[in-house]
Amino acid sequence: MLARLWRRRRRLRVSREGKYFIVITLGVGLAALNTGNNLLFLLLGWMCSVIVASGVLSEHSLRGLTVARQQPARIHAGRPFLMGISLKNAKSRLPSLSIEIEDLVVAEPEGHRKAARPLDKKCYFLKIPAGRTQSTSYRHTFSRRGLYRFAGFRVSTKFPFALFRKSRDVDYPGEIIVYPAVYPVNPPAPAGPLGGEDARARAGRRGEFHGLREMRHGDDIRDVHWRSSAKAAAADPSGQRLLVREYEEESQRRATLFVDNAVADPAPPETAEALERAISLAASLAQGYLLRHYSVRLVCRGTQVPFQSGPAQLTRVLRALALLPSVPAGTPWNAAADPGTENLLVVYRGAGARERPIGVGRVIEAG
Repeated sequence: MLARLWRRRRRLRVSREGKYFIVITLGVGLAALNTGNNLLFLLLGWMCSVIVASGVLSEHSLRGLTVARQQPARIHAGRPFLMGISLKNAKSRLPSLSIEIEDLVVAEPEGHRKAARPLDKKCYFLKIPAGRTQSTSYRHTFSRRGLYRFAGFRVSTKFPFALFRKSRDVDYPGEIIVYPAVYPVNPPAPAGPLGGEDARARAGRRGEFHGLREMRHGDDIRDVHWRSSAKAAAADPSGQRLLVREYEEESQRRATLFVDNAVADPAPPETAEALERAISLAASLAQGYLLRHYSVRLVCRGTQVPFQSGPAQLTRVLRALALLPSVPAGTPWNAAADPGTENLLVVYRGAGARERPIGVGRVIEAG
């Protein structure tokens, strides 16, 4: 009960204009008492009524408000995003005016719980009529990957005279996963024949004809079905799309990304940044392989993501890398290399000589 009353308590902060107004009010009051002038008493009463009206009107403006958060589908470290905020005025008659909304963050990616603190971005609503809902968004950038937790919102107003800022905290817990930074990168060329066939041959180049589909990045120009493409262009001149032949796959191209997330104890200060660059490189390589229709597996010390392909696999890999912790040196790998796949080991600069997964010959060092 006491905790609920504490959360409902309003915060009141005097603005710069409010400080000037209070000082002037005190001066008028002292002058009225010393001189007994009725006009000064009248002015003092008016100034005090302004302060009282400010408290009453700001309280009415803060009541009956419901705030919600609309998170974007995917957020990457170092890349700006838009967080949607909707505000509903549940009052039946009175509007709410001059409302500011701030998100309250309660945890950093490293997981150290801290007191709720507002982000450096605010959403402003000039007027929310009674029974209406309005939406806006703020732009923000998280510099590091990881899990961020939200406690709720801080709703504040300076209505009507900007003498005071009154605010209250609204509980709206949530969390968001910030994926590693991803940038365009071309996976290295295959080292040689894998599993009895040349990895440079396109997957699905041999086999029975399966159907037609739109051309995607990485498709062989020799697979374009020009007659069907011309018919599609004639039917829809604005589309200008190419159709390619799709074959039943005899074998699927695979790639395994090993990420060395072991750090020495004690670790130098630059090790954390070097590890972040390696994780970002691994995420970029996974995206590059999946865009080329590979089946990708992620293996780290302490975790792994099995072979899959497609956009859903990219989300799984990015999520695993976003939450990937550093582990002590000597922690075993979760899986060994597959001789029938492309096996790459991603390490950070300064990792030194480490135990490599069995069967991995190619090492990429993040710069």
